[in-house]
Amino acid sequence: MKKILTALVASAALSLSVSAADYTVDTRGAHASVNFKIKHLGYSWLTGRFNKFSGEFSYDAKKVADSKIAINIDTTSIDSNHAERDKHLKSSDYLDVSKFGTAKFVSKKVTDKGNDQLAITGDLTLHGVTKSITIDAEKIGEGKDPWGGYRVGFSGTTVLTLKDFGIPNVGSSSEVLMDLQIEGIRKK
Repeated sequence: MKKILTALVASAALSLSVSAADYTVDTRGAHASVNFKIKHLGYSWLTGRFNKFSGEFSYDAKKVADSKIAINIDTTSIDSNHAERDKHLKSSDYLDVSKFGTAKFVSKKVTDKGNDQLAITGDLTLHGVTKSITIDAEKIGEGKDPWGGYRVGFSGTTVLTLKDFGIPNVGSSSEVLMDLQIEGIRKK
């Protein structure tokens, strides 16, 4: 009888255990963004964003190391608030969006650094080249939303060296700073 009771308790505990929840990045509500900035002639910052992207992730605050994220970015949606510049950035001189219309990030490892700080390491495929990068991220918060759903949000930054992805310097700038704002809606 003791063995049966122990098995029932163990089974109940397993059914109550919380596993990582799956989320969809909230691009429809514009609660997420993929932004960049790059130095312009060494005098100022040029800022922009990618207007079209999608993604999913899994996250459990108690098992951060089990988290995963995958983001797809439509590189044709680059927007630097200047149509002629965007046309040039989309050309074969830089992003070559006719050949490489999508960039993709897939996490390989998520490290909990404490105090809601994370290091997300994964493969970024950009301009036909795949390289490992690390995104320094911060969990902003999580909880129920006013519409009966549940959300969690993160902010992250990383620096990309253009030549690592076969992209020439933009003017005198060899690096681009990426700023990612990701809010996910838990799937039901």
